[in-house]
Amino acid sequence: MTEVLFYHLQDMALEGVLPPLLEKSLERGWRVVVQAASEERVDALDAHLWTYRDDAFLPHGTWRDSDAADQPVILVPAAANPNGANVRFLVDNAALPEDCGSYDRLVLIFDGNDDDALAAARKAWTDCKGRGFAVTYWQADERGRWQKR
Repeated sequence: MTEVLFYHLQDMALEGVLPPLLEKSLERGWRVVVQAASEERVDALDAHLWTYRDDAFLPHGTWRDSDAADQPVILVPAAANPNGANVRFLVDNAALPEDCGSYDRLVLIFDGNDDDALAAARKAWTDCKGRGFAVTYWQADERGRWQKR
């Protein structure tokens, strides 16, 4: 059964939240695809993942790379899965893919200060519950640690 995690960003930027979540995914041996809203956003996330920390390396690529199928983390602007990922991150209000039931885990990260993002997350929650997926909601506490609500 597909597990769907909703991460509610409040006073946090995606750029600060995404790298640690991807690191945890790789530690678990998962292959990941990250879907953003546009090619420009993918390019910005790609650049950020190379530089977000001096003492870390997060192996990744984009759908444009000739070795995309071999990358443990791949960034895409559409509903593709070029690396055969079993975990899909959806950012920037990216819609649930048609094949969402084929993933072990979906992670929707949404901006709590954006009304459109909140509406899209609520719609996705209802859709996922209707499909029988296991859904959980996560929110950061005052120290920035994720808590299941």
